[in-house]
Amino acid sequence: MSSFFGKLKTTLEMIKFEHTLFALPFAFLGAVMAANGLPTWRQILWITLAMVGARSAAMTFNRIVDRDIDAANPRTAGRELPSGKLSVGFAWAFLFASVGLFILAAYSLNSLTFALSPVALLSVLGYSYAKRFTAFAHVLLGWALAISPTAAWIAVRGAIDSEIPLLLSLFVLMWTSGFDVLYACQDYEYDKKAGLRSIPARFGIAQSLWIARLFHAQAYFVLLILLVFSGLGWPAFAGVGIVGVLLVYQHTLVKPNDLSRMNAAFFTTNAFVSVIIFAAFSAAIYIKGGLE
Repeated sequence: MSSFFGKLKTTLEMIKFEHTLFALPFAFLGAVMAANGLPTWRQILWITLAMVGARSAAMTFNRIVDRDIDAANPRTAGRELPSGKLSVGFAWAFLFASVGLFILAAYSLNSLTFALSPVALLSVLGYSYAKRFTAFAHVLLGWALAISPTAAWIAVRGAIDSEIPLLLSLFVLMWTSGFDVLYACQDYEYDKKAGLRSIPARFGIAQSLWIARLFHAQAYFVLLILLVFSGLGWPAFAGVGIVGVLLVYQHTLVKPNDLSRMNAAFFTTNAFVSVIIFAAFSAAIYIKGGLE
């Protein structure tokens, strides 16, 4: 039994379970907006389990299919599968358990959520192969994360009956694409050598930093549109202002000849972005009593 829990702990470290924080606040915000307040505790529980299952499945599958690539890349050679800290068999078992959890959660929410669950699974699992075929794999990752707010809206309402969740999803798509381009700059040399496709490998680091800025400028523009369409008050305005400062700050941390502060730009700053948007918009909904 202790061996099982040790392997489980290693698996959670492998998939960086704590980084669920990136996407979970947007799913919660989609649910809060759909409910015009607090969803039922049952909905919150199953949405949370669906998100945990989907992200765990996606990250585990990514580590499995990329284990040979990771083994050849000095930056990732120490990861759990290529280093032998975790067996591929246990990773597959964890993947199937995560998929099962996601499907159960989708089924427990409503019929439309369950019917669309294969689309969500295809999106989050299919991303793992994107880098082998297209430099715009970053956008596909953005799509994989972007479905969460709209999925949560459907989980609460059983329909897409507003532009609000779609705007929130579009923001997440552009925001994620931008920070993934930044992160991929670390693997520029290896991706070029291995023939893998990414925006940095195709355009170089200097141009890729500008492409990441463009993605984030588009994301912020969409966030402003969401602010207008939602008709929310000062907490939402304040949150959008803070997010703008964080996005600009993120891009001051990395330079073409100095990527040493990438972790601060990628992990710390972006975790704050998701939490701030959730807190600001949720507070505005509570104060106003709902969306317009």
